Amino acid sequence: MTEALERAYAECGRIARTHYENFPIGSFLLPRRLRRDLAAVYAFARGGDDLADEGDPGGRLARLAAYEERLLACAADPNAVDDPVFLALGHTIATHGLAIEPFRDLLTAFRRDAAGETRTMATFADLLEYCRCSANPVGRIVLGLFGYHDAERQLRSDEICTALQFTNCWQDVAKDLERGRVYLPQEDLDRFAGSREALASGRLTPGFAALMAFEVDRARAWFERGLGLVALVHGRLRREVRLFAHGGLAVLARIEETGYDVFTHRATLRRGDLLRLVLRELWAA
Repeated sequence: MTEALERAYAECGRIARTHYENFPIGSFLLPRRLRRDLAAVYAFARGGDDLADEGDPGGRLARLAAYEERLLACAADPNAVDDPVFLALGHTIATHGLAIEPFRDLLTAFRRDAAGETRTMATFADLLEYCRCSANPVGRIVLGLFGYHDAERQLRSDEICTALQFTNCWQDVAKDLERGRVYLPQEDLDRFAGSREALASGRLTPGFAALMAFEVDRARAWFERGLGLVALVHGRLRREVRLFAHGGLAVLARIEETGYDVFTHRATLRRGDLLRLVLRELWAA
């Protein structure tokens, strides 16, 4: 590995370490040989997400278009780019024979955010389509890093990733409102009396609590189906799948513990919670 490539992967690792996430990225449960590849994937996704949310709104789509050009360039020839994230990512794509489509799907989700297409979700089907591009590609990329490319494993992975996206949406209802986004399906808001008014005022009501209980239960059901992936993968990936799923389930439990008051309490996992999850997986192993 050249010195430039070493530096590129090191920069991706720095990006991954310095951004807080509720779920560990490339934890030590994963093989050391893949941690730098996961860091490259994370750095790419983090950069695209930042472009969709930050800077002059009028230039976000253009910046994302340029970002996609760098993605295509690095996939065609990893050595043709000088950006450290894309230098590392290009080598990861080439080394593991990763498909380019999941990366482009992620950018589709970022463009929708930047263009304001995700300010409201009319139906649950619309939310699922958003998850198809915003979350599911990550699981498929990770499966590819481990050499899994079949449809059955991808389906189970999609279910876990969709559940994780649901969880993130439900814990960030208040934060997304500040950015003018509502991921709660409009058809669900109509189903629970007073939910629209509660959302507009940012105040918990019995109807809105019932709505959030419904959404939390739905996310749990997706986790339960997706956990079938555990039996289809091996080694450290099996433990990582359980860790991510149980981390998401723990966040859902936190939302429930607050009485579903997502306006004044953002459900998060503390270091101690993450440590207990990791120790449980190590003990299970």
